[in-house]
Amino acid sequence: MAVKERVGTVVSNKMDKTVVVAVENRSPHPKYGKTIVKTRRFKAHDEDNRCQEGDRVRIVETRPLSKTKRWIVSEIINSQSS
Repeated sequence: MAVKERVGTVVSNKMDKTVVVAVENRSPHPKYGKTIVKTRRFKAHDEDNRCQEGDRVRIVETRPLSKTKRWIVSEIINSQSS
């Protein structure tokens, strides 16, 4: 079975060992063709609290870690911290 992966932007890191990642899905409207942007927010596990707001991250689906957390941050693609 293929592993589900998503790439998104960290929008909140206020929780301990958890970040909220917003994943954008851009698709054309079926009738009018205008690009529609739909955003889903996933809670992801960040063991070392390394993610900052604005970072681009790759998340991978895993077993349930809490009531709402089913993803783990696998890598930080672009970091906002200098």
